[in-house]
Amino acid sequence: MSPSLKSLTPMSLFSTLFLLLPLLATSSIQDLLQSQGLPAGLFPDNVKCYKLEPDGRLEVHLESPCMAKFDGRVHFDRVVRANLSYGGLVGLEGLSQEELFLWLPVKGIIVNDPSSGLILFDIGVAHKQLSLSLFEDPPVCRPLEVLSQKIGRKKKGFEVER
Repeated sequence: MSPSLKSLTPMSLFSTLFLLLPLLATSSIQDLLQSQGLPAGLFPDNVKCYKLEPDGRLEVHLESPCMAKFDGRVHFDRVVRANLSYGGLVGLEGLSQEELFLWLPVKGIIVNDPSSGLILFDIGVAHKQLSLSLFEDPPVCRPLEVLSQKIGRKKKGFEVER
């Protein structure tokens, strides 16, 4: 028997399996988030797949980078990474939120007390509390190409008057 298996006590093995069981039994990202005390709508509607490591490292792959809206605009990279634990996504990479015309990276998302109806977004320089009701359903996420076509400048340019 390997030394690492000898150090596992029945209690530690049971507690590890108990913590991982909800993670192994989930099928969608929404199910996974809810099993960890988070709202189902934190990730957009274009999630292609996700990978969860035994240590809680979560990697979510989207069909393409996109923009969505919670209380303001948010940008999702093609791959979003975070450490998942009960009630939180910390060490987030690949998600940013627009605040006062600036794009700030979201560092963490935490639900301390679900009964409060609040979720906390850590945007580095500040913490922002939002209503959990904003995250009940996955947001529609528009690819960046579609947005640039809708709000892009006219391609004619300036015409010189003679």
